[in-house]
Amino acid sequence: MTPRAFDIMVLRSSSRSLSPPRLADDEAHVWTAGLEWEPAELEEFMAVLSPDEQARARRFQFERDRQRYIAGRGILRNVLAAYLGRQPSELQCNYSPSGKPSLAANSNPNRLCFNLSHSHTLAVYALTRNREIGIDVERLRTDFPCEQIAERFFSAPEVSKLRALPDQAKHEAFFNCWTRKEAYIKARGEGLSIGLDRFEVSLAPEEQAALLNVVDDPSEAARWTIEKLSPAPSYVGAVAVKSRGLEFKYYRWPFDLGHPALAPPSDRNG
Repeated sequence: MTPRAFDIMVLRSSSRSLSPPRLADDEAHVWTAGLEWEPAELEEFMAVLSPDEQARARRFQFERDRQRYIAGRGILRNVLAAYLGRQPSELQCNYSPSGKPSLAANSNPNRLCFNLSHSHTLAVYALTRNREIGIDVERLRTDFPCEQIAERFFSAPEVSKLRALPDQAKHEAFFNCWTRKEAYIKARGEGLSIGLDRFEVSLAPEEQAALLNVVDDPSEAARWTIEKLSPAPSYVGAVAVKSRGLEFKYYRWPFDLGHPALAPPSDRNG
């Protein structure tokens, strides 16, 4: 099946000029954004952060990390505010004991659920209505022993499948597995209390993304959808949603249509 292209939208840093698509109950929207911005734009993003977020930004040791955090959270607030018809600075976020963010009830009459992730210079955001959702993205790397790391963290069937792959496919498969596991754990909101080796996901590059088995609850896998993301060259990601039959739609955050287009999501079966 031919991969679908990411939809391209014209967005501004102020939510007042952003008209997002309608998020239907049977949809999940995935946004992608770059994290490298000019100082004036970073000031705009910083201005809409909460006092707690601004304080956290100031605690970063390295300026590069500080700037990426400010951009990532500023873009998140603008996207959420646009869906909710609010100003970005008005939104109030809560955090679970494991650190999963959510909107405070008084900021969220539309039951909007979201999650975010970033790696290097790329951020991704996932949104649904009233469904648990998690997202993860990683930049592909080939400079580490993926089989040895998998043996420490992955389930036995996953390790066996990884070992059986050709050498040139192993690193992509490792990151497929890692991001799908992270997305599922983030959607559950329970942190690392869920052992990475207590559930199994697909990982081979040609396989459809899926949650295959959860050791402690054999019926759990049937309740979840895992979607593979290929948001940009040399990046791999995944979205996990506690629902079946959702339609995934893809958008990005450019200031104008001159922004380079993103790589399309991966092939889908069906």
